[in-house]
Amino acid sequence: MSNVMTELSVLEQGLPQRFDIPVPEYITEPLKRNELRAALETWGKGVVKPDILTGKRGKAGAVVSVADPEEAMKEMRRIMGLEIEGRSPARTYIVQSIPADMEIYTAITYNSHFLGPSFTCSLEGGMAVESIPPEKKTTIPVDVYKGLDAYQASELLEKLECPQELISILSRAFVNYWDLFISTGMRLCEVNPWRITPNGKPYACDWKVIFDTENFKFRNSDIILPEYSSDISTFEEEMSAWNASSHRGQAHVSDLGGKRILPILFGGGASTIITEELLTAGGDPIFLSDFGGNPPYERMFGAARICFKHYLSSASLLLVLGGKANNTMIDVTFKAIADALIDYSETVGPVTCPVVIGRGGPHLVQGMNIMKEALESLQLPYIIFGPDTPVSLVAEYAARLTASLGKKKK
Repeated sequence: MSNVMTELSVLEQGLPQRFDIPVPEYITEPLKRNELRAALETWGKGVVKPDILTGKRGKAGAVVSVADPEEAMKEMRRIMGLEIEGRSPARTYIVQSIPADMEIYTAITYNSHFLGPSFTCSLEGGMAVESIPPEKKTTIPVDVYKGLDAYQASELLEKLECPQELISILSRAFVNYWDLFISTGMRLCEVNPWRITPNGKPYACDWKVIFDTENFKFRNSDIILPEYSSDISTFEEEMSAWNASSHRGQAHVSDLGGKRILPILFGGGASTIITEELLTAGGDPIFLSDFGGNPPYERMFGAARICFKHYLSSASLLLVLGGKANNTMIDVTFKAIADALIDYSETVGPVTCPVVIGRGGPHLVQGMNIMKEALESLQLPYIIFGPDTPVSLVAEYAARLTASLGKKKK
């Protein structure tokens, strides 16, 4: 069972409709030919999509516009047989194609920089969201008690130079969007894009949702989390077995299909925030991870060795990052990571990628000194951030550094 909900599950459970958020019509398998024909005649065009836990469907050729029922059936069969980022679709479905003069990106999540929820918006949504420049998007804090109001939303839209005739309509839609987020126990709610029709009506067209299953609002809801296929990578299988080998500390990972940043992350909710910031800033993290719970040396050393064995040779950057720990011994975890790096260098070959570190907690200075000595002995470039720097800013820095490294290689 996954705490992530894809667009199809969001639509099927009627979450946007409960909060008066306009969404496209959709149909899913099993399909009747006459039903499909009638839908396409009404819509003009539809979009075939796979129901799958990856955000790279478009780049994989798994999102296709169709107008003919025969073509639609053919594409649904083709897409159902695809493997996307190592995963197979659970189902395929067709959504109404919404004509648009503008596409908007939004995301609501919990942000350590603001010590609470934040709302991010850009008027340049769509498939190229990773390349949106910072000046084209805005993030604002949202008071968890007062919520997002229409005045805040309209002020943000004005700052982004949104057309005046759309500001009132979008502000009301964004207030409802916030109400959905806060009322159902979500940790993240991303819509990319909102498609704005020529007559100025917004439709929330592609959803990604992560729930906090421990939140009482989620527990009191009637939301049913979806089950997806058990396709997992060799890395995930190996880490899952290692995680199950001991109750001391945790070694949770989820393959994201990225290629650039190898993230050794700590802190539960902080790990999610870091990962979302990396994704938003174009950092392309290889997996989501959480190695907290005060792991002993052997536990952390083994987890780091598995990560390095699978990904260190191809990674552009190693990120070791977490919030300020309460009981995790920083010197113990950093000693284990440093020794795993040295072990990799001695048994596999030289390490070349730069390292970005950010952490806080017990025995921090000792831990930082251990990492510093190890990295300098391996002649690796590094930068270390202390507990006064929010993890979201460190993640953004790591993503931007990775992007600059990629440009230099070209």
